[in-house]
Amino acid sequence: MLAIPRWKFWLITGTCVLGILFALPNVTSPGFLSMMPTWLQNKVNLGLELRGGSHLQLEVNLQAVARDYLNQLLDDVRTQLRKNQIGYIGLAVDQKAATPRLEMTLRNSSDANAVKKIINDIDKLLTVAIKESHVVAHIEESAFENRKKALIDQSIEVIRRRIDESGTKEPNIQRQGNDRIILQLPGVDDPAEVKRRIGKTAKMTFRLVDPNLQPVMADPQNPTRVPVASAGVEYLPEERGGQIIYVPVKKQVMVSGETLVDAQVTYDQNGSPAVSLKFNSVGGRKFADMSRENLKKQFAIVLDNQVISAPVFQSVISDGGGQISGRFTLEEASDLSLLLRAGALPAPLKVIEEKTVGPSLGADSIRSGQTAVILAFVLVATFMILCYATFGLFADIALVFNIIFLFAGLSLLQATLTLPGIAGIALTIGMAVDANVLIFERIKEELRGGVKPIHAIEAGYKRAMMTIIDSNLTTLFGAAVLFEFGSGPIRGFAVTLALGIVISLFTALSLSRLIIVTWLKGRKTTTLPI
Repeated sequence: MLAIPRWKFWLITGTCVLGILFALPNVTSPGFLSMMPTWLQNKVNLGLELRGGSHLQLEVNLQAVARDYLNQLLDDVRTQLRKNQIGYIGLAVDQKAATPRLEMTLRNSSDANAVKKIINDIDKLLTVAIKESHVVAHIEESAFENRKKALIDQSIEVIRRRIDESGTKEPNIQRQGNDRIILQLPGVDDPAEVKRRIGKTAKMTFRLVDPNLQPVMADPQNPTRVPVASAGVEYLPEERGGQIIYVPVKKQVMVSGETLVDAQVTYDQNGSPAVSLKFNSVGGRKFADMSRENLKKQFAIVLDNQVISAPVFQSVISDGGGQISGRFTLEEASDLSLLLRAGALPAPLKVIEEKTVGPSLGADSIRSGQTAVILAFVLVATFMILCYATFGLFADIALVFNIIFLFAGLSLLQATLTLPGIAGIALTIGMAVDANVLIFERIKEELRGGVKPIHAIEAGYKRAMMTIIDSNLTTLFGAAVLFEFGSGPIRGFAVTLALGIVISLFTALSLSRLIIVTWLKGRKTTTLPI
């Protein structure tokens, strides 16, 4: 029969009360919101086009990654050539070539096959071409393809961690094409600080300083001119008291920053800001070995190809940690620890497009969206009352709760509302009464067949249910496809649409039925206002 069990009555009523509570933060003042419990303070986040903010398009320098990869192989190639007593000259990575490549010239062309085997044994990703005595090795494009995808994904994750740690919420970060990343920051009008933080690769290495070469003062006339070093050594800049000193650093990486697990701001023995480091078991063991084998020797802490400190090992460091100290302000130490904690960018980033959306444009978008939603609600509500009289009013009450539940759901999910999301809300309003239309039309058919009002209502809900579920499921499948294969605002539209569909099933099949049953209770009616 049409009666609703008491447990179901309280379940539906309780759900409505919770929906109102969770949607309330979106319409309350900040002062009132701060007095509410923490679990009730979630609000719907506004997207870039609604709130204003910054839009950045970043390009990942994949060629630099390939060059670094080849540079790491140089020492292995050099070692194997000497071991096999193969003469060569000019072993280096061509830094200016469009496609990074390792080059050298053999002293004896008869060693060509042996050299090709040596390089392929070191790394099978390399393609080796030898013409007479000239050897060229480069990374095969197809073999590097998976690596490129991993680099983009890793860059996105590192950017996300850096943005989140810097206090910027709700970033929209997505991949575009083969080598670009879109970054949208709602509420950030001046992205200079964000660009500065995400632009640093924060690639740290621990390397030894060559004791056979002396540091060189930078040329005042041309401070960017790098001195020439011997094989296996490079001069890297270090700032000392406002002066640039080029330090002779061995190219071999003793400990990589990838083994770093934590970095925090601390203070050194002089009370100056410093950064404490904590390595994982592998990094800690390597760092201990490095300090044990090089006691009283100088080593360099290199960050993004710059020496930030060049201390001397005074004792063996066996606790898996270390400290960078010297010339930091508290802000510089905080920034450095944040970058190291978030992880190193696997490749340099370049900002190729930057746009700022002003709050006034966002306010215009909100007003337009509000107008569209209100107009859709008024038209749909009026249509239901004109077509179904009192029952149409009941459907409109359920429609109000549909919107309340929708904002409650978006608040709980901490979703970001965009213009396509507002379009999804407007579409949901029309679809929310679709189930009621099917039910009410079925009730009319039953009444025309001479069925009593109460039985007609029961039959209307029962016989229309499968049609309602089928029609909503097909739309739900479409929303799932949009969410899976879409990105950014498309996903926002899909989330809003899917949430609206699920909520409309509840309001149409449960809430509107409860309202009608409550209205009918105690009435002896032979006709229905429908």
